[in-house]
Amino acid sequence: MIRIGIVGCNYGRLVHLPAFRLDPRCEVIALAGTDSARTAELAHAANIPLSFGSWIDLVEHPDVDAVTIATPPALQHAIALRALELGKPVFAEKPMAADLQRAAAMLRAAEGSGRAAMVDFNFSAILAWRKAKLLLEQGALGRLRHVAVNWNVENQTTRMRIGNWRAHGGDGGGVLGNFVSHSFHYIEWLCGPISGLSARLSGLPDAPATETNAGVNMALCSGASASLAVSCASYLGSGHRLEFYGEDGSLTLANETSDYMRGFELRLAQRPATAFAKVEIGDSVDRAFPQDGRIAPVSRLAADFLDAISQGRAGWPGFAEGYRVQTLLDTARRAHKGGCWLDVEPESGDKRA
Repeated sequence: MIRIGIVGCNYGRLVHLPAFRLDPRCEVIALAGTDSARTAELAHAANIPLSFGSWIDLVEHPDVDAVTIATPPALQHAIALRALELGKPVFAEKPMAADLQRAAAMLRAAEGSGRAAMVDFNFSAILAWRKAKLLLEQGALGRLRHVAVNWNVENQTTRMRIGNWRAHGGDGGGVLGNFVSHSFHYIEWLCGPISGLSARLSGLPDAPATETNAGVNMALCSGASASLAVSCASYLGSGHRLEFYGEDGSLTLANETSDYMRGFELRLAQRPATAFAKVEIGDSVDRAFPQDGRIAPVSRLAADFLDAISQGRAGWPGFAEGYRVQTLLDTARRAHKGGCWLDVEPESGDKRA
C-alpha cells in the first residue's frame, strides 16, 4: 500500500484526494495546508488521519511514501526538491515552477532520484482527447495542415478581481501559466513539436498589469501551423475549442460548458463528407462524479503515477514534459517582450499517451 500525502487544501483536497482514492493500491494519509486549524478540520471531515500546517512536516513524515502537490507554481519547486531528496515520488501541478531555472532544478532532481515524478496535464487523460489523438495517429485527416485553438472563459480570479498567482505572470501564472501551459502540452502531444512561435499578452483595459489574454502563433516541426487565442476574461465565453485541418479531413474538440474538463464533443469529417459526424465517447468514471469533471481525468493520471512507482520509472507526463512546457512558456514571454518570432529548441521527453 502506497501512503500518499497531499500538499494543498483546495485543488489537492477537492481533486487529488478523490482521484487517488479511486485506486486501491494507495491510501491518502496526510493533508498539509498553511493554516493548521483549518487543515485539521478539513482533514477530519475528509477522513484523512494526519494534518499539518507546514508542507515540510508532511514531506518529512516517515509514514508518507509519495507526495502530491497542489500549490501555486512558486511553491512547488521547494516541495518537490525536498520530497525527491528523501526518495519520495512526486505528483505536481502545472506549470511545474514559476520560472525555467527552478523547473530545470526540479527535472535534474527527478532524474537524479530515479523516482516517479509526474505533472498533472489532465487534458491528455480525457477520453475524448485520447480518441482524438488516436484518430490523428491513424491518419484520419491525412497530413495535418493547421490547428486552431480558441479558449474563452471567465475564471473566478478575473470575475472577483482576486490578485493571486493566476492573475500575474511574474509568479508563474497569468493566462500564460494558468491556461497556455495546458495548451502547449496538448498541442505537442496531439500534433508534434513546436519549432517556433510569436506571442502577444495583455490584461484588462482598467487593469493592464493583470494577464488575462494571450495570442500565440506557432510553427510545428511537421510543417503545419498552429494558432492559439486564450482569454480568461470572457463573460459567458464560447468555451474551449480545438480544430484540426488535414489534407483528407477535419476534426473538432469542443466544450461550450463552464466545466473545464467535462463536456467535450469530438466530431470528424473525412473527404468527401459534407458535414461533421459526432464520435461517441462514454466515460463511466466521469459519470460517478457529477459535481466535478476534473476528478475522472486526474484519476487516470493518478493510476499512471502509481504504475510508475511500482515499475520504477519516471511516469508520463513527467518532469521532462513539464520542463518542455516551461521552456515554451519562457519562449512565449520573451517573444512578447521582444515583439518578435523566436525559434524553439528541439524538444525532449517521452511523448507517450
